[in-house]
Amino acid sequence: MILPSQRHRFSIPREVAFLNCAYMAPLMDTVIAAGEAGLRAKAEPWRIAADDFFADGEALRAAWASLLGADPDHLALTTSASYGLSLAAAAVTVEPGRRVLLAAEQFPSNVYPWIEKARRGEAEACFVPRPEDHDWTRAVLERLDERVAVVALPQVHWAWGAVFDLERIGRRAREVGAALVLDLTQSLGAMPIALERIRPDFAAGAAYKWLLGPYSLGYLYAAPDRLEAEPLEHNWIQRANARDFAGLVDYTDARQAGARRFDAGERSNFALVPAALAAARQLVEWGPANIAETLAPMTARLAADAAAFGFTAVPESRRAPHYLALSLPGAAGRAAGSAGGAAGSAGGSGGADRVRAALAERGVFVSVRGSSVRITPHLYNDEGDFEAFRAALGEALPRADAGNAR
Repeated sequence: MILPSQRHRFSIPREVAFLNCAYMAPLMDTVIAAGEAGLRAKAEPWRIAADDFFADGEALRAAWASLLGADPDHLALTTSASYGLSLAAAAVTVEPGRRVLLAAEQFPSNVYPWIEKARRGEAEACFVPRPEDHDWTRAVLERLDERVAVVALPQVHWAWGAVFDLERIGRRAREVGAALVLDLTQSLGAMPIALERIRPDFAAGAAYKWLLGPYSLGYLYAAPDRLEAEPLEHNWIQRANARDFAGLVDYTDARQAGARRFDAGERSNFALVPAALAAARQLVEWGPANIAETLAPMTARLAADAAAFGFTAVPESRRAPHYLALSLPGAAGRAAGSAGGAAGSAGGSGGADRVRAALAERGVFVSVRGSSVRITPHLYNDEGDFEAFRAALGEALPRADAGNAR
């Protein structure tokens, strides 16, 4: 179902065309109100009861689990994607001589923990080079063999928007005995995902992008056979007696059920959690499948508009519906190498950043990641934003093919 524009839910000035949700989502007015109400409650702590440390957190856990297609008992509340990914790296075993398989140029939060893990375990961190046809699934499967102990990937590549077929990759990982660890920061909330079919060992993400939430909150999914892993930290709210404030001095080794044992300290944040919950409930109401169906024509239109000025895009069949990565006119971008790619031609990140700056001067906001101009709309975008994008390109760049105008 195509959803109507939701711009009225956001305080975005008409002169701003924000096409940059993959950078940081703006907050809906209801989300801001929920966060402000939480801060006002904290101003009167005598009104905060013991149950208030748990109620919104459990509701948020359930809402995010619904978006994941997962059991809430398998979801921990964290402070960031890197928190969960670091826990995953500590939990899995990588024997000397084995490999950790990574995608070139993927976001560092799902890279640095594995480089360190490989270094300490005398293993090897191996990067799958960016394929010219953007078929990351094929490229990963070609290298996913019995030497691989862990494959750590996103669902959507943060720089190029290319999609990984995680169901196929998950099946192959199980065949060769490799753990599968996912960073879903650039996909959860904007497109459907069903973890019961992918069956990762761990999956983590952050709230401030496609979950339309505040900064400094995240989640960690743990598979059933990973629920006995060691937490990154040891705090009171993970323990079985956490709801009995008077009994907290009765120290216990018993922990709360499921992935709650991994919850980060102070995860009851009285401003951020209500804000994230308001956003999550709205996303559940809209439905990730409907969001994806609505955003796909937007990125297709933006790609066609950019093509009139000589930009090339990742093919629609290879990229996520909410993502558009553009290469500069006449530029091949960067050649991806074994360690994430080396600097390429004059059409690399320098030229892309000049395009970004020129658009920003005209009130159109996009990102540069690697050598790509990254454009990521959401439901708050409308016809005015698309017209502003095309007009800004026309003012900033010479037309490559005036006949392609529409």
